[in-house]
Amino acid sequence: MQADDADPRQLAASFFDGRSARAQPVMLTLYDNELLILGDGLSRRVALHDVQWPERTRHGMRVAHFKTGGSVQNADAAAWDEWVRRNGRGESLVVRAQQSWRWVALSAALLVGLIITLQQWGLPMAARAVVAVAPLSLDESLGEGSLAVIDGQLMRPSRLPEAEQKRVRTAFERAVGALPPDTVPPWKLLFRRSRIGANAFALPGGTMVMTDEMVTLVGGDEEVLTAVLAHELGHVRQRHGLRLLVQATALGGLASLIVGDFSSVLATAPVLLGQASYSRDAEREADAEAVRILRAASISPLVMVKLFERLDAARADKKQGSAGEKINIDKETQDDSVLGIAIASHPADAERIRFFTEAARGN
Repeated sequence: MQADDADPRQLAASFFDGRSARAQPVMLTLYDNELLILGDGLSRRVALHDVQWPERTRHGMRVAHFKTGGSVQNADAAAWDEWVRRNGRGESLVVRAQQSWRWVALSAALLVGLIITLQQWGLPMAARAVVAVAPLSLDESLGEGSLAVIDGQLMRPSRLPEAEQKRVRTAFERAVGALPPDTVPPWKLLFRRSRIGANAFALPGGTMVMTDEMVTLVGGDEEVLTAVLAHELGHVRQRHGLRLLVQATALGGLASLIVGDFSSVLATAPVLLGQASYSRDAEREADAEAVRILRAASISPLVMVKLFERLDAARADKKQGSAGEKINIDKETQDDSVLGIAIASHPADAERIRFFTEAARGN
C-alpha cells in the first residue's frame, strides 16, 4: 500500500475493530492531533495520545493499537515509516539507537563495563558494608555449621600428640600476645587428620583448623606454623568467610538477572569465576595481616617463604614419584591432592614470595 501523493498526511491501511478478525480497508489521515480513520461506512477519530505507535524495526508490518480498542496495520513497513516521518512524528533516541549497529555495539560495551565494575568493585564494597553491620554471632553460627560438615566429610580426629598440639598453640599465643588486644579477634585452634593433605583454614567465627599433615610437612617448625596461623587469623579478623558468602550470593543474583534461568551452567560459571578473584583479594589481605603479626612477634616474614619451598618440594615429590621427603598419609586419609585446589585461588606463589621477601626487608 502506498501513501497518497496528493496528501502526505494520508496512508492506506487495514482496520480491525478489536471484536472480529475481519480487516476493513481504510485511509488514515493525521490531522490536528488526531488520527482520522475513513472507510466504507466507517469514520473514526482517535486522539494521537491514545494511539500506541509501533517502533520502527527492520522487518515486519506496522501495527498501531488504540487504547479505546481496535487497531490499524500496514504490511508495507517502508511506506508506513515514510508516512510517519513526513507527518513530523519523530522517533525516540532508543528506537534510533536500536537501528544503528554502532549504538548497539556501544551499548553492549557499556553493559559489559558495568558488569565488570560491579563484579570487581561494586559487590566487594557492598559486601563490606553488609558485613560491617552483621552481628558476630552470624559468623559463629556459620562456622559451627561449616565445621560439622567438614568433620563429617573431609576430616578425621587428629593423631598429633597433645603435647605437640599444645606446643603449636602456645607458640601462636605468644605471637598474638605481642599485639594490641583490641586487634586480635577471638580464635580457637583445632587439629585434624585430613583428606586434603597439608593445609590450614579459618572458619567464620574464629575457628582455625590445622591438619596433622601441615605440621609434618614443616617438621613442626614453630615459626612457620605461627606464620600459617597468622595468615588464617587475618581471614578471621577481616571476616572473609561471611564477606565471600555475601559476595557469592550477590554475584549469583547478578548472573541470574543477566542470563536468567535459561541455563544453570551459564548462571553458575560467573559466580565461580568471580569468587576466584574475590578469594585472591582476600588472600592478599590475610597475607598483610600475617606480616603485621609476625613483625609484632619479632619473627621474620621470610618464614612464609620457607613454607612455599616445602609446599613446592612436596608437590614435586608427588608429581615425580621420587623418593624425597613426603607427608606420611595412610590409606584412610590418602590425598587427592586437594592441596592444589586449596591454594588454586590464592595469588601465585611467586607473587606471595615477593611480598613476604619485601616485607622482611622492611618495604
